[in-house]
Amino acid sequence: MENSTETHVSEAKKEKVKYLAEQMKKKTVMIVSIKGLPSAQFQEIKKKLRDRAQIQVVKKSLVNFALDHSGIKELHDLVPFVEDSTAILFSDSDAFEISGVLANEKSPAKAKAGQIAPMDIEVKAGPTELIPGPDISALSAVGLIPKVENGKISVGMDKVIAKEGAVITEALASIMAKLDIIPFEIGLEPVAAFMDGKVYADIKIDVDLAVEELENAFGRAIPFSVEIGYVVPETLDYILGKAKAYEGVITRVVTGEPEPVAEVVVEAKEEVKEETKPEKKEESAAGLSSLFG
Repeated sequence: MENSTETHVSEAKKEKVKYLAEQMKKKTVMIVSIKGLPSAQFQEIKKKLRDRAQIQVVKKSLVNFALDHSGIKELHDLVPFVEDSTAILFSDSDAFEISGVLANEKSPAKAKAGQIAPMDIEVKAGPTELIPGPDISALSAVGLIPKVENGKISVGMDKVIAKEGAVITEALASIMAKLDIIPFEIGLEPVAAFMDGKVYADIKIDVDLAVEELENAFGRAIPFSVEIGYVVPETLDYILGKAKAYEGVITRVVTGEPEPVAEVVVEAKEEVKEETKPEKKEESAAGLSSLFG
């Protein structure tokens, strides 16, 4: 008689899968990374999002099972994004709106060995709070130029100790901790989201970069808006100033008043007459030459 093995699924797991599958009917289903996130901070973020989203940390196999049995075929495309260090978030809000909220719920974090530098990490020249001793050798080992001033270690010159994209070593992490350099931020990181029948694999929002891009776009739009006479509160003063300048030109044409540049030329000629030294005349002549183009 052959022995048959039957996989036993507990009632608790069945209920969990049923709950997850029901939650997957919400507007947004998002996979978020919790890698390196302390439990206390994770609970704090969950608390802040309680009215807008629900976050569940469950085993990868259970999430995949729930995705496969949700009744929504397209949700299966989220499966490749599920890892052991991910959680699943459900919300009735827009996925990108939730991503923006998560971007604002981050905290500074010290560097750890193995992390990737998010930017060029630079140590500025100047005094530190370190006292002379082994730290002098440690600073030298990462390329810094330490010296002793007023009983404390001072850094002799600016130095980038880790380029963007470089792996943080134990030595670098230790030095950054000693110098109170905190280059990282930790929080829930959006990985991918399902919304409106589609999976979005790139939903991370860089708030600072977005603001910078908006400011640059605004700066380019203002001159164009003034040129075409598009009146909004931001362009009104510029358009009125431009109109006033045109008014002055029209007035001079109608009344026959001389152009302001002509007055400048007359004054420049008078200055030439007053000069007596040859070198001064040459300078004035050069000035008139540039003035007349």
